[in-house]
Amino acid sequence: MHPSPIDGLGVYAAERVPRAMKIGEIRGESISVAEARIRATRTERVMIVELSARRAVDFGSSSDPMRYTNHSCRPNAELVTANGRVEFYALRAIEPGEEITVDYGETHHEGRLACRCGAPGCRGAL
Repeated sequence: MHPSPIDGLGVYAAERVPRAMKIGEIRGESISVAEARIRATRTERVMIVELSARRAVDFGSSSDPMRYTNHSCRPNAELVTANGRVEFYALRAIEPGEEITVDYGETHHEGRLACRCGAPGCRGAL
């Protein structure tokens, strides 16, 4: 992980990643969605993924570098949730040194947080 032009720290490919390859996964504390939404209001940098209508995972205390995956409106990877796991897969080939990004989709920010991804066609907000 290194400083990111998008936000804070970012995670970068150490080697070429072919399209559709699993990049990695991240583990964290399993919590209820209700608790996740409370925590999201109490921290500036939210690292929470909702797995279902009832369960979420908080990565705030995780040491996994994938927790620093930033948002892009034109991502090179996707976040997939299945069987209580949060996994990352390449949407296209990712070159060494390239920042790994995902589209956060709908967020707790409800369009109030400015997007700084700089991608062509950026939506402008998260």
